Amino acid sequence: MNQYTVRGLHCANCAKNMEARLQQLKNGETIRLNYSTSHLYLPEEIDMQAVKRILLSDEVQIVEVTQNDGESVFKSEHAHDHLEKGITKKKHHHAQEHDFTGSSKAVKNIKIVFILNLTFSIAEFILGALFNSAAILSDAVHDLGDSLSIGLALFFQKISTKEANERYSFGHRRFSLLGALITSVILIAGSILVIMNSIPLLVDPQPVNANGMFWLSIVAIGINGYAAWLISRGTSKNEKVLNLHMLEDVLGWIGILIVSIVLNFTDWFILDPILSLVIASYILSKAIPGLLENAAIFLEAVPKGVDIKALENNVKLIDSVHAVSHFHMWSIDGEENAVAITIYVNTEDTKQQEQVKEEIRYLIKDANVTHSTIEIVVDKEFFIQ
Repeated sequence: MNQYTVRGLHCANCAKNMEARLQQLKNGETIRLNYSTSHLYLPEEIDMQAVKRILLSDEVQIVEVTQNDGESVFKSEHAHDHLEKGITKKKHHHAQEHDFTGSSKAVKNIKIVFILNLTFSIAEFILGALFNSAAILSDAVHDLGDSLSIGLALFFQKISTKEANERYSFGHRRFSLLGALITSVILIAGSILVIMNSIPLLVDPQPVNANGMFWLSIVAIGINGYAAWLISRGTSKNEKVLNLHMLEDVLGWIGILIVSIVLNFTDWFILDPILSLVIASYILSKAIPGLLENAAIFLEAVPKGVDIKALENNVKLIDSVHAVSHFHMWSIDGEENAVAITIYVNTEDTKQQEQVKEEIRYLIKDANVTHSTIEIVVDKEFFIQ
């Protein structure tokens, strides 16, 4: 059996129907399509052209998994000549977006970290106000942002895994971006308020409760250190990302601890607003790019790293294609992309037209395109000329 990775399946029922159709092929009784792993298993003696026709009817692509764990793309020869042009291969990450499809133990650890972060961030706001410390209030904004990021991601992730329906024909994957957008807005708004409160303190520094800052920072380092240790024991990608967040929090509180020690022996109260501005600026440097990136996705901008003009030129190089119009590419959720394109061809042969569609699909596959609408127009004027 040959193993393939399937791209473009978003419905378990669709996978079952496709498996049933494939099994009706000659020698296809043993064909298996696993929706949860996106793996297709085909026997050696299967007619690949027949398989390809069934897959392309639902705009599904397959990538053969080689023995050295690499991937060998099953595509036409002509499409291969232009496949690498126009696409910048780049892994896409969201700083505030998390994948919660791992083990139950990982989810449990993440929920513990969420509860610790949320509870402590509320305590920070209260104690920061009591201690008159702008630095603690700044870190409270940071911790609240992390808590909201994790909590909203957990909530929206459950929605985003729902399959497509009559209302959401593309599925619910975009819901996973809502948490990132909401978190970014809260972080930016909170940081701006902290900065506005801290700038006047640079001119007129106010006394702070250095002793209270000291003990709170000790407790904070312990809580965040425990959270970092708890997450570091996990092996999932999400736990590793969250571990970095926890380590950032530990470093921030170490800074507050150092400032509190200094203030116990000096009256350099200006250090508190300075540290507050540093923390707030750091948050803005992370939140603003994330907000702009996710906003671009919602505004259906061309996905980052894709040169759509180069792709259009490559489509024009395909045999029988002499013009392209209404070429649109947008991202569904920041990872999977969609394409709509109208092409003008100089052939009325339906087989050649299907070959053109196939080459276009494989031409754009490295842009993570899982939904494509390709309209073919036979240009009669071309025959007149």
